[in-house]
Amino acid sequence: MHPERFESITAQYAKLRVALVGDVCLDRYLEIDPAREEISIETGLPVHNVVRVRSQPGAAGTILNNLAALGVGEIYPVGFAGEDGEGYELRRALSERAGVRLDHFLETSQRRTFTYCKPLVMYPGRAPQELNRLDSKNWSPTPLPVQESIVESIRHLATHVHAIILMDQVDVEETGVVTREVLELIGSLAKAKPELLILADSRRGLQNYPSVCFKMNEAELARLAGTKPKDIDAIQATARALAQKQGRQVFVTMAERGICGASPNGRADHVPALPVQGEIDIVGAGDAVTANLTAALAGGANLKEALVLANSAASIVIHQLGTTGTASVQQLRHIIFPS
Repeated sequence: MHPERFESITAQYAKLRVALVGDVCLDRYLEIDPAREEISIETGLPVHNVVRVRSQPGAAGTILNNLAALGVGEIYPVGFAGEDGEGYELRRALSERAGVRLDHFLETSQRRTFTYCKPLVMYPGRAPQELNRLDSKNWSPTPLPVQESIVESIRHLATHVHAIILMDQVDVEETGVVTREVLELIGSLAKAKPELLILADSRRGLQNYPSVCFKMNEAELARLAGTKPKDIDAIQATARALAQKQGRQVFVTMAERGICGASPNGRADHVPALPVQGEIDIVGAGDAVTANLTAALAGGANLKEALVLANSAASIVIHQLGTTGTASVQQLRHIIFPS
């Protein structure tokens, strides 16, 4: 990528409007000081003393954090939080992100706020040690009124935004934001507005998704294709065939082997992973890829340019320890064009 193209693409970010439809959760970090460990008089068990609490948007919210870090002009999360303390923290954290508009982020008593509570032991001079998480999730189907509100928001925003991201983070289908009703609407929008960029990712796989752009990892590609391509050439060929079948671009992350992408016209590209410098934490790398692919493509990048930007963002994020990180345009510029 030439510096002029980098500047041209990233200069568009402030003009972009992006809708993020998905399971925005609260990432709550509990920082524990090991020097203050005590033994409980009542139970005889060790007590972890929390000396700092950090809260930030997680799951689909990690994509939002990355869009905000890139300077995307308007970001519309479409989802819900509960009428609970975690929901208050989440809405406050979202409102602190530049460009975020909460007009379509529902507060409802019918759902709990999806929360990942992450205790971290903060050892001096060492990477934080994460203890067992304490998660809060919804295990029942998303109520129909909540689904209807989400559908109406998507229908409204589709006339206003440059791109829509779908991020399904829940373990049990129909318990989150991306329900069958939402996917039916997305399928209709994809047919009616083929020029609208729609990029989907799901931790349970994209088997039943309409023909939109797909972002996935190797294992998800194997499940979707019914085969297990092993080398990079085979992965590219599988992604190319899927892109031609979908009529939309397909992106596959391959951890230490980088990322590949394919277009319906038969074009496929691969960008190798950047060198690792010291200890890493891969949490959030995929979400950084999703955000950067979307912003780059909406900003006019071609396939290879979008892959370079997304791959660079993933490298930046994995080197941020004790948090689910982000990559800014300045950081991307530094890593792509080192002085």
